[in-house]
Amino acid sequence: MSFFEEKNPEMDRYLEAHASSESEILKKLRRETYQKTTQPHMISGYQQGRLLTIISQMLQPKSILEIGTFTGYATLCLASGLARDGKITTLDVNEDLAYLPKKYFEASEYASQIDFKLQDAKEYLKETDEFFDLIFVDADKENYAEYFRLIKPHTKSGTVILFDNVLWYGKVLEENPKLKSTQSIQELNDLAAKDEDFENLILPLRDGVNFLRRK
Repeated sequence: MSFFEEKNPEMDRYLEAHASSESEILKKLRRETYQKTTQPHMISGYQQGRLLTIISQMLQPKSILEIGTFTGYATLCLASGLARDGKITTLDVNEDLAYLPKKYFEASEYASQIDFKLQDAKEYLKETDEFFDLIFVDADKENYAEYFRLIKPHTKSGTVILFDNVLWYGKVLEENPKLKSTQSIQELNDLAAKDEDFENLILPLRDGVNFLRRK
């Protein structure tokens, strides 16, 4: 849920009304996500989907990594900017829900460019020798700092990394957080700001997106 969605829903509706429209397949996927999942709020929101689409289309990446597929909404947004010979690898561990993103991946025009893996992201990052042009992380928050450490060796100059939910509904302002998720997000934000190999900015979009670029 976004800040405006909770505090000022009229502004949230205004923001959505003044953004480019979704494709039909994204509309159908968003609708089915709300119909068939128990936590539909986990889907990348409409506004965030526009951000991912525009960034990917600007970069035209050959290789994208997504950590946390959920129902595949963000995957399709990211795939829209892939180079003609590009590929997006998307990782998740939820076998029970895998049928839903698979259904929409197969129905999309990017079916041949999407590699959906049911695999732990930490294991994958330790095993792969691939470098990525664009990386989007929206998975278990307790591992955010560790994801950053494991992702860095797979980046190069110009690589863009996006971490979702980095404001954590305001919990990042807590001085002594008890939740491991809050601690890890705080650590990630500190790491991103202090790492001289990156430049970054936290965008207050929905629940916060940490936008990093490798120098």
